[in-house]
Amino acid sequence: MLQYSKNAEQFGKAIAEQFAAQGVELVASPAIGGIVIGHEVARALGARFIWTERESGQMTLRRGFSVSNGEKTLVVEDVITTGGSTRETVECLRAAGANVVGAASIIDRSGGAVDVGVPRVALAALKVVSVEPDLCDACRLGEPVVKPGSRKS
Repeated sequence: MLQYSKNAEQFGKAIAEQFAAQGVELVASPAIGGIVIGHEVARALGARFIWTERESGQMTLRRGFSVSNGEKTLVVEDVITTGGSTRETVECLRAAGANVVGAASIIDRSGGAVDVGVPRVALAALKVVSVEPDLCDACRLGEPVVKPGSRKS
């Protein structure tokens, strides 16, 4: 859906509306999935935008990005499943001095269960059921496990 700029713009505005009164100065997203929607949220808020990346397994600010001490920051993702990337981004930004006021995503696959260390919102929440490998029919048939967009298979 984010391949179409009008969709990305509309989702960005919808998330931005929920944080408009908080004085967000900076929007940050974990690369790569959050970059498009994060930029759109920042644009709708009139805020600066940066992203984090993993370097040697650690979420970091790279590419010359920095944050000001106390800068009001919102972390934005496309999809939250376990909250790991969002949580790591929050921690990275706090360590750099940011005041992370919240997190947001288009989709929350945890059904609202994930805690990322700050208040968060999602435009849609789903409760995605998972099955243990020994109970999984596809696993018993030897079908490969694929998690598109994830860093783990």
